Amino acid sequence: MKLYLQTGVLLGVALLSCTSRKLDVPDTSGALETASVQLKAAGAEWFDAKCFPRSYGKGGYLEMKLTDWTCGFYPGCLWLTYAMTGDDELASLARHYTKKLSDIPAITSTHDLGFMVMPSFGMEYTLTGDEAAKAAVIKAAHSLAGRFNDTIGLIRSWDFGDWNYPVIIDNMMNLELLFTVAEWTGETRLSDIAVRHADRTMENHFRPDNSSWHVVSYHDDGTVESKSTWQGCADDSRWARGQAWGLYGYTVSYRFTRDPRYLEQAKKIAALIIGLPDMPEDKIPYWDYDAPGIPDAARDASAAAVTASALLELQGMVDPVLGAEYRDYAEDILRSLCSENYLANPGTNGNFILMHSTGAAPFDSEIDCALCYADYYFLEAVQRYKAL
Repeated sequence: MKLYLQTGVLLGVALLSCTSRKLDVPDTSGALETASVQLKAAGAEWFDAKCFPRSYGKGGYLEMKLTDWTCGFYPGCLWLTYAMTGDDELASLARHYTKKLSDIPAITSTHDLGFMVMPSFGMEYTLTGDEAAKAAVIKAAHSLAGRFNDTIGLIRSWDFGDWNYPVIIDNMMNLELLFTVAEWTGETRLSDIAVRHADRTMENHFRPDNSSWHVVSYHDDGTVESKSTWQGCADDSRWARGQAWGLYGYTVSYRFTRDPRYLEQAKKIAALIIGLPDMPEDKIPYWDYDAPGIPDAARDASAAAVTASALLELQGMVDPVLGAEYRDYAEDILRSLCSENYLANPGTNGNFILMHSTGAAPFDSEIDCALCYADYYFLEAVQRYKAL
């Protein structure tokens, strides 16, 4: 009898705990309402402009040319919100802003074509079946593949600086473009390039604790020239968004290849992030896990959004117990991002959705501001969360 009562009490506590957690779900509906208002207002304001703001902060807007690496995120936000709401006004704006990027797929001077094309043209094709959008994605994949060096085995990231052949962890995010087009067209060369890039990055970008360097540069023979940072606080620090890029990139790589090595890499990065002892209680990280001034260092909602989106995909690729851990962590992030602490009031925040992101702290740039890519990955995370 005593055992029965004790078991009953424990079961009751467990059920109460589960019920409490379910009742305290992220307010994704409120977030979508805010997103719709903000995105429509921004769309009206910048409708005829030859540029679009990348961020909004204390100094106002940071306006960028349509060739900036972030150019695809605003149309991507429109497409995502349209997909979740069915609001035709958002779809109309999404087509308009995607069309502005018609010259982007032919660009060969950047590795960021995945960022630029997948949220815009890629989403357009996914949602509407527009063949011109599909052709744009295919063209962009060929442009990106042209930056691959067969001897080094990697796609070159930047064409500036003193590095011989720099490759940044962010570049893992652009492999989805190559994998996608290879799947569409059967061009195995594109997927082979993506696999070789993922393999070499896994070989040289990660430390024993599974955190990553930001920039690894190579000699012409493929040996490592240097390991450093560009946006982190120190060469050996753990730049928060960089860790999120790696988590997301290897999750995507596993999605397309089902190579268990990529799944293990994603799980290792997830364990690093989830196990951080000094992560803020609301799960929105400092801009660098080793940033000076913690706990008063600036936060980065963009890193949190990318992490949440990646974990919500990764949870479906692992065993149920680990999957539940990933879902709970992502849910904690979304609960914070959907709260008044991070979600802007309609008509404020320069018509961006999220507050409190950090772009490039070492350059005193875009600190505690709104960022277009934070909004995009937040909305993607919301979409994935709602699908569960």
